[in-house]
Amino acid sequence: MFSALRLTAQVARPWSTSSLLQRAAPSVTRTAIPFAFSRSFHPSPSAATTLNQATRRKPKLRVKPSKSPLLEGNTHKKGVVSQIFIAKPKKPNSAKRKVAKVKLSTGKTVQAYVPGEGHNLQDHSVVLIRGGRTQDLPGVRYKVVRGTLDFSGVVGRVTARSKYGAKRPKQQ
Repeated sequence: MFSALRLTAQVARPWSTSSLLQRAAPSVTRTAIPFAFSRSFHPSPSAATTLNQATRRKPKLRVKPSKSPLLEGNTHKKGVVSQIFIAKPKKPNSAKRKVAKVKLSTGKTVQAYVPGEGHNLQDHSVVLIRGGRTQDLPGVRYKVVRGTLDFSGVVGRVTARSKYGAKRPKQQ
């Protein structure tokens, strides 16, 4: 019994150069000893987890795919307007929404919503695109930034001016 324990203890310490292993069992070599002997004094196998550990372990965080993938992780992209058209919203809503087809500097084409009342966009206007979908227009995941490059802000806008590129009105 004790000789078997000494044998396994010797195998667990491969750095030991004692000839005890050869004296105890001369026909047994280190490669022939099964893997289970290497952790003979440990209470559980090396890779096993208990049920309690498995239930308490936090799940790995999953990275959500981007809702605006053509921005490639950037906040804005520059592009050139290739077409302006009017789109009708989904079922409960009724309106004439202005949408621009924009060719980005990366060469990809996107549909971007033109926010606000009135616009000065036309073909070959240089615009800035940001992320943000328009809920009642399917497939429109981007918006044109007002008040930058060739796109002017909304005239006469008093509330929420920063979203529409409008300057503060003059005080009398």
